[in-house]
Amino acid sequence: MRYLILTAILLSAIPARAGAPPQHSIRPIHTYSIVSRDPETGLLGVAVQSHWFSVGSVVTWAEPGVGAVATQSLANPAYGPRGLDLMRSGLDAGEALHALLTADEGAAVRQVAFIDNNGNVAAHTGAKCIESASHITGDGYSVQANLMANDRIVPAMAAAFEESDGDLAERMMAALEAAQREGGDIRGKQSAAMLIVAPRNTGKPWVDRVLELRIEDHPTPIVELRRLLTIHRGYEEMNRGDLALETGDFKKARDHYKEATRLIPGNPEVMFWHAVTLATSGGAKESIPIFAELFAVDSTWRETLRRLQKPEIIPNDDEGTALIEQILEQTR
Repeated sequence: MRYLILTAILLSAIPARAGAPPQHSIRPIHTYSIVSRDPETGLLGVAVQSHWFSVGSVVTWAEPGVGAVATQSLANPAYGPRGLDLMRSGLDAGEALHALLTADEGAAVRQVAFIDNNGNVAAHTGAKCIESASHITGDGYSVQANLMANDRIVPAMAAAFEESDGDLAERMMAALEAAQREGGDIRGKQSAAMLIVAPRNTGKPWVDRVLELRIEDHPTPIVELRRLLTIHRGYEEMNRGDLALETGDFKKARDHYKEATRLIPGNPEVMFWHAVTLATSGGAKESIPIFAELFAVDSTWRETLRRLQKPEIIPNDDEGTALIEQILEQTR
């Protein structure tokens, strides 16, 4: 059975004269990237930066419970879905990558990295990739780059990933930032992406796709990716606060909203829900300065506050009405 699966996918990967994707599917994505797996959570991730528009649409591939792929240099995007197909069928990262390279007449210009759900890693830097081009594989990760300013980029990425603390997103971010500090892509900067998926497929894509950030075109995409990652963390705290509210744990909700406010200060959405949580959990007095600051910037939030009674976020009774009127009166 394993031989039959491998043969079928190999036949689908042989190039055009011999079956490969049409030439227009090949993209000159010269870049630096990382694929990785968190040994504690099992999360799988891939992150990338390039002087190319919308790099994430070509390079980054991941599937919960299966693996992650980065395909770059003169990139064949088919390595993403086909690599995931092979790993899903039972091949490990090395076997899957070897199978596709064997069938690819353009292997010499490819740079590809696979990681599977068990943390097995495989990488390939073709002999004709544009210098400086190399890769380093380590325990649960691979970093790779081509058309770099110098040969320090890949070692710097590996060291940053291994030495950094925090969750998988933070460690991959550290690797990208290290690459840029060392000079990065010789052509400059344009786009970046980060994709993280769950260690198992629950059948709920909104849960299994843990993080997906893409900067399509920006003068400093790594800086922008860091900014968006911080905002993502803030909204994750908001989500945790919402869940705590649903279970009636107002103290936990307040703590989560407070942390969201710390991460993204001045964000009106965060300010509003932080204040609402305070007001509905015995902290109406504490909520007034937050509401006042928010309403002074944009008065439409006053009407938004009124609309929270119908869904009973604020009690849809006389007490809830009195609370809203108190807030609106004290923030005039």
